[in-house]
Amino acid sequence: MVSRKLWQALGVAGGIAGAAGAAVGVGVATHKRHEIAKDRRRLAGELDAEGGQPGAQPPRTSSSVMADDGIRLACEELAPRTGDPALTVVLVHGFALDRRTWHFQARDLPRMTDPAVRTVLYDQRSLGRSERAPKDSCTIEQLGRDLDAVIRALAPEGPLVLVGHSMGGMTLMALAEQRPQLFTDRVLGVGLVSTSAGELGSAGLSGSLLSRFNPATRALGALAALQPKLVETGRKALGDVIWSITRKFAFGDQKVDKALVDLVDTMISANAVDALMDFVGTVGTHDRVAALPALATCELLVVHGTADQVIPVSHGELIAAELPKAEFLELEGVGHMPMLERHEEVEAAIEDLIRRSAARLPQETGRRRA
Repeated sequence: MVSRKLWQALGVAGGIAGAAGAAVGVGVATHKRHEIAKDRRRLAGELDAEGGQPGAQPPRTSSSVMADDGIRLACEELAPRTGDPALTVVLVHGFALDRRTWHFQARDLPRMTDPAVRTVLYDQRSLGRSERAPKDSCTIEQLGRDLDAVIRALAPEGPLVLVGHSMGGMTLMALAEQRPQLFTDRVLGVGLVSTSAGELGSAGLSGSLLSRFNPATRALGALAALQPKLVETGRKALGDVIWSITRKFAFGDQKVDKALVDLVDTMISANAVDALMDFVGTVGTHDRVAALPALATCELLVVHGTADQVIPVSHGELIAAELPKAEFLELEGVGHMPMLERHEEVEAAIEDLIRRSAARLPQETGRRRA
């Protein structure tokens, strides 16, 4: 029999859409696994007929940015369809994922005309197409410096709007902690989606399984470091189980479009388990409530789903309480991936954030020149 803790560890290996999380007490019978596999084969055929899964399109303009420690970060730049951009929007993805997280936003933001915006996306270190980094550099603090490097390279001038999901939101907080003047001088808007300012160990799935003290997490981390091929082989063998677990923990609506579950599963599966484990300690100890006041000069958006099992909605409520001028979009019944699960509402909120930010441009320009 597979022990309960081992099932937790297998969930950690899957990543579960932004948490190195686990399915506590989840057992999937053989016939159920066959049903999942059959559904996934049918889905693959449908996606092929429709031209591929969401997020699968090639980058429009790809580039690389070198982080301050020499790690190469894979980036993507999207110009507006029409007009000159009034500002640059930088989208920062979360743990275990990559920039395809922003599939719908990458599709829709370049279509904006009032204002027109330029969009920058990138893969966090060790994730997606970015270069694998040493474990000791996989910290929220370093991710903040990585974002700074991306901004300095790809948006060295002009106003900015920064939007981060999960660990990406934590990355924005780290940057605010390191460079508060940037948020006074150039960052006009900040969006925080399904993220936390700290105390992840206090509640939710992440509290028990992202903790560096969790024995299952520690055991899997040690095994992944010593026997990465063994762990990856086991992960592939349980692919359909992990797909089902991903749907359960990433989305609130279990009838969500299976193509979106497939997209999240594909992103997670593309990252090595030991690379994912490198981030567990830093996410579990993240505490940047003190950095939130640095965001107060910006237009603000906080988005959180009430059914988020990875980072519970209480974390979004805490951020909104610390930033009372923020627009707080609370999505009933939505899980950890609102930009996919309810992308139209999230897109509308992000576009509103951009418009509120752009409305400040004339007075902000005058003030800065003064």
